[in-house]
Amino acid sequence: MTKVFVAPHPTEAHLVAGYLTDRGIPSEVRGEALFAVRGEVPITPATLPTVWVLDDGQAAEALEVLRARPSQTAAGQPLWTCNRCGELIEPQFTACWQCGAARPDVVGRAQGESV
Repeated sequence: MTKVFVAPHPTEAHLVAGYLTDRGIPSEVRGEALFAVRGEVPITPATLPTVWVLDDGQAAEALEVLRARPSQTAAGQPLWTCNRCGELIEPQFTACWQCGAARPDVVGRAQGESV
């Protein structure tokens, strides 16, 4: 299995898993039980609900399907793509969960650039 998506809420994780399954890519949601204890544990990509593709051979296809879908989260904010590894990231994160690279607009602000 391969993790292909980190969601800010279990509902969005299930929507993404259903979106993939509807396109012939079986997937499942993991980590949604941790959502119930938010406030007791830190909210990080490790404690948010995730979507996993069951067949590792379909992971690349799943990522392409997710990149091609409308690029809005449930909250209406745009997703961002990591410049280093290409991972699709939710807007509330300022660093990539996969490789740790900073979101491009955060790097610009840290270097004093106007964005």
